[in-house]
Amino acid sequence: TGSVSVGADVKCQVDYDRRRDVAPNHSMTHVLNAALREVLGDGVDQRGSQCNDEKLRFDFSHKSAMTVDQLRDTEVYVRETIEKSLPVKAEVMALADAKAIPGVRAMFGEVYPDPVRVVRVGDDCSVEFCGGTHISNTAEAEAFVLTEETAVAKGIRRISALTRGAAAKAVAEGTEFEGKTSSLESINPDETPDLDKQAGALRKDLDAAELSAALKAELRARIEAVQKKGIEAKKRLLAGRVDKVLNTVTADVEEALAAGKKTLVLNLDIGADSKASQKVIKAVQKIAPELAFMGISEEEVGSGGKILCFTIVPASVQESGLKANEWLKDVLDSVGGRGGGKPGNAQGQAPNCSDVDAVIAKAESFVNDAIAVA
Repeated sequence: TGSVSVGADVKCQVDYDRRRDVAPNHSMTHVLNAALREVLGDGVDQRGSQCNDEKLRFDFSHKSAMTVDQLRDTEVYVRETIEKSLPVKAEVMALADAKAIPGVRAMFGEVYPDPVRVVRVGDDCSVEFCGGTHISNTAEAEAFVLTEETAVAKGIRRISALTRGAAAKAVAEGTEFEGKTSSLESINPDETPDLDKQAGALRKDLDAAELSAALKAELRARIEAVQKKGIEAKKRLLAGRVDKVLNTVTADVEEALAAGKKTLVLNLDIGADSKASQKVIKAVQKIAPELAFMGISEEEVGSGGKILCFTIVPASVQESGLKANEWLKDVLDSVGGRGGGKPGNAQGQAPNCSDVDAVIAKAESFVNDAIAVA
């Protein structure tokens, strides 16, 4: 530490270790520029770039987001250029002579010195005005992964990419996620009720991972397809469970009527599904139109997760002092839930519930007190 003042002696030293990591990223921006023109057309112009020892960033003119195929083709172009082991050469020449080189590229709006330094990759891959540090052969970049393509302004897109060890790590990450996705696809959705959640968790991990943008898009689509199958299978499973529950509800309601009860609270295995709850309510109203009823259902039995609570209270029972919305509120308040409704019907849910039996006991206690007071 110290201070700098006018007239002080200063010793400058290049950080060659860092430069060795910057150089391949810089050279690959030149190759990337060429790749984009090959894939998107000659209308592509460089609008900026940034290279450090961790990654490269390249801004270019293009009206829309690149497709998955375009991302893949661009990535393959750069990788094949690395595999070809093309020489990277620099030459200083008169600006007028440099401008006359066929296919030479220069940064839009940039003012270049005379003479100017020209960097050439291979014989016909890339030739650009550039004063930066470079590798001497494309093979030195070792690997390339295009990790992201986004918009930065109207008509301007940005690509982020990796080379060398960082790229190799991203390739390995991609291979790992390909394996995980294949394993997920091999699961029978009809035998795995939580397949949609497994797919959702893998999708979340994939989104946070650093790997090829083209591969990520492909895997995301495959995972979403599995998630869709899981949801469809869950619906089929739920439909079968609901049919069984309706039979049980019918028997329980008839038993309650035979015992002369005015109220009934049941724990129902309908996966906290609101559509299924409406089927239950219709079944209860058909059998016992004067019965006050509350159904409680866990999204997953024994999970301690979400619960659904729904209730109907006929006018005759309302006169005894029981209101559906008050009943629901008292029950859900006990587990940090919320809902709404009217004196005749109400519905709500709680995000977490570790003791369903306690909730049922709370519901029965409230209804008994309400009717007793009346």
